[in-house]
Amino acid sequence: MKYNKMHKNVFFREIECGLSREETAKLCFKSVNQVMLWDRGAKIPPECKRLMRMNKQRELNHRDEWKGFSMRGEYLIIPNGRGITSRQLLTALSLLEINSELEIRTTSKLIKLARSLSKLL
Repeated sequence: MKYNKMHKNVFFREIECGLSREETAKLCFKSVNQVMLWDRGAKIPPECKRLMRMNKQRELNHRDEWKGFSMRGEYLIIPNGRGITSRQLLTALSLLEINSELEIRTTSKLIKLARSLSKLL
């Protein structure tokens, strides 16, 4: 197929998602003939598009909280465009869980203050 005459559905399937006709048909529980119709311009159902994106890790989840997050190779791409490895993510979570002595004292003072304020109100 000539790339200057390629339909946007073929571009999406082959270039963006890296799927062959057979792989797409198997993934979406459709026939190869149906995929060929999509290649000629028939509308691809949204659920099939989502399956294709998720299969190639272009989309992590359909919920709004995950908008802007994607996978590129071994990197989790966050909304600001930065790639994070699994090791970096685990390190960040570990650092968040560390409770230093100063943090514990500050938290206990805040709780005491909040209790005092709630008694006044």
